[in-house]
Amino acid sequence: MKQAIEIEKLTKRYGKHRGVEQISLTVAEGDIFGFLGPNGAGKSTTIRSMLGLLRYQDGEIRIFGKKAGKQQKELLSSIGYMPSEAMFYPGMKVSEVIRFAADARRMDCGKEATRICEILEIDKNKKTEELSLGNRKKVSIVCAMQHKPGLLILDEPTSGLDPLMQEAFFDLLLEYNREGTTIFLSSHALSEVRRYCKNAAIIKDGSIIKTDTVEHLSKSNIRRVTISGNGRRETFDFKGSIKELLRQINEMEASVPIDDLLIEEPPLEELFMHYYE
Repeated sequence: MKQAIEIEKLTKRYGKHRGVEQISLTVAEGDIFGFLGPNGAGKSTTIRSMLGLLRYQDGEIRIFGKKAGKQQKELLSSIGYMPSEAMFYPGMKVSEVIRFAADARRMDCGKEATRICEILEIDKNKKTEELSLGNRKKVSIVCAMQHKPGLLILDEPTSGLDPLMQEAFFDLLLEYNREGTTIFLSSHALSEVRRYCKNAAIIKDGSIIKTDTVEHLSKSNIRRVTISGNGRRETFDFKGSIKELLRQINEMEASVPIDDLLIEEPPLEELFMHYYE
């Protein structure tokens, strides 16, 4: 299987302060890959190193087989990048910003840009300083996607988007992915990573602590049990066999009649918390 991203023992320090240490990960072509971790874990440092925006001390990064840094100009033509904070030149109209991004690549992206603007309901005649956070994000999406890159690197892309626009955005991502685009998604929203990503890496304190399929990462034999009876409601987490759980429930019912029983997975955030602690 061909790899879109290969990072080997990447190390970046900021003076005495930690950035990332000996990070290694691979992302296969055509994957939708989640990059998870708390604030300050090293997600943005990794991404900026991939894009050539930071010089790192040790390690090697290859994108589509080409070395980052040495072949950066060639690489950037096949990458779309959406930063976590969308900043634009003041005084420019949305249409000018989008065209400026296309001109920087020496490409005519007008048709695709217009299509994305219609899907995301973007007013191209507004000036950038008049835009809300959500609308700035939408313009940033157009700038990242309009040239139909082979690799999309997205840093917290949905913050500021309302639920309908989030859904429209992910529909676009899935469409691009079906057409062959690899997607590297840095996100705090565990629910969207679970819904859309195939594989993921978890980074903490500048190191990768786990890489696996999202299905395996979010799998747990812990169940949240809620029992209602006699006007009382009790919730607890249970880890063990179904037979043992049923035995405990029968013991409870012997003392208090059970009117309702709910057995479910704990919230995804709680399943992942042990990786962050």
